[in-house]
Amino acid sequence: MATPPFRRQSPIHISRCTLAASFDFLGDRWSLLILRSALFGVRRYDDFHTEIGIPRTVLADRLKRLVASGLMVQQDYKADGSRPRKEYLLTEMGEALRLPFLAMRQWSDRWVGQGRTPPMRLMRKSDGSEISVAFVDQAGRIVPPDDLMAGFEDWASVPATES
Repeated sequence: MATPPFRRQSPIHISRCTLAASFDFLGDRWSLLILRSALFGVRRYDDFHTEIGIPRTVLADRLKRLVASGLMVQQDYKADGSRPRKEYLLTEMGEALRLPFLAMRQWSDRWVGQGRTPPMRLMRKSDGSEISVAFVDQAGRIVPPDDLMAGFEDWASVPATES
């Protein structure tokens, strides 16, 4: 995507921006780390606590918020010789975060990874070829960054309270 023209404000008012709304919806760093771990298959409270190093009170609060927001659901499980407990599974909405999280990982590998070999590669199951997150058109063709453009709705630039 070509460098956007100089503007004094974004073409989408912050109150209309779904990306800005998603930041509020997803929450803080702890919530994002819980979701990251869940995308790798972590489900249980103690496992989240151990892996992330999150204080227990914060973990309980964030899991409650992630369940209330519809990103995760609670499910009972019982390990041999112990009482029933809860585990936390991603919902369809939570699982849909896989693509944006993988795009962030790809960005981070390049810009934050300080030239180290990335800790993970995405590969196609059928032939083992490496894949990456990319822009594709409706026909499935990769669109290079210099061929991207954005279209904006007229109402998007107006604060939500003025409509």
